[in-house]
Amino acid sequence: MFENKRIGVIGAGVMGQAMINGLLHSGQIQFTQVWASVKSESSQLKLSEGSVYPVYTDFSDEIAKTDIFLVCTKPRYVSSVLDVLKASGNLKPGCLIISIAAGITIARMKEHLGSDVALIRAMPNTPCKINEGITVISPAPGVSAEHKAIANSIFSSVGKALELDETHLDAVTAVSGSGPAYIFLIMEALADGAVRVGLPRDVALQLVSQTVLGSAKMLQLAGKHPASLKDDVTTPAGSTIAALLTMEDGKIRSVLARAVEEATRTARGLGNS
Repeated sequence: MFENKRIGVIGAGVMGQAMINGLLHSGQIQFTQVWASVKSESSQLKLSEGSVYPVYTDFSDEIAKTDIFLVCTKPRYVSSVLDVLKASGNLKPGCLIISIAAGITIARMKEHLGSDVALIRAMPNTPCKINEGITVISPAPGVSAEHKAIANSIFSSVGKALELDETHLDAVTAVSGSGPAYIFLIMEALADGAVRVGLPRDVALQLVSQTVLGSAKMLQLAGKHPASLKDDVTTPAGSTIAALLTMEDGKIRSVLARAVEEATRTARGLGNS
């Protein structure tokens, strides 16, 4: 699929590096097929020290030789990146540009690039670093099956990938894009509680992390609603129901749901900044 194709990763931060490493480690590309760019010379020096692929601060000479661009910058930098690509006059007709920037719509990208390129939005999450990510891809209307397959292959190299209409991307950003932070906060709170009742911190973190991992795997494999799995743990007059009622007193269900709602609203606004 990637034979004779060259990939450029613009913004080789956490997610950009995860994409490159996933493609290289899966054997889908060779290091000669990829390049990366960063904003500062200090970042270039740091990344170049451990990289087998070239890292640039100025990637203008690579544009004409690149078939697939992964734009992994923060949302506020996307417009300037797209303007650089367009102004070069060297974009290959029909090249593929994939943006993972939250809130930046396909329509806005088209304003900068025109209609000579294939555009796909994607929302991965940080577990991509350990090949356990989940990415939703949203192709622009008219994007070819080949380009969709390329995007799916890129993100499948670092976890799971699925396709949804772009209208869902802000909600996806709020649930899975931001979701690891919610889970880490909950895990930290559970570990604090364990320390409060006498467990050593390292033991508490081990218990919490494995419990979350096992619970997530159970949910994936069981094919049941989370409430059903919760009830399996909740015996009459037991410690679990006591804890659950305490959580409900704190409106944990509403707080988490409203957090997703607020994150969706914020993600939607990032495209206007």
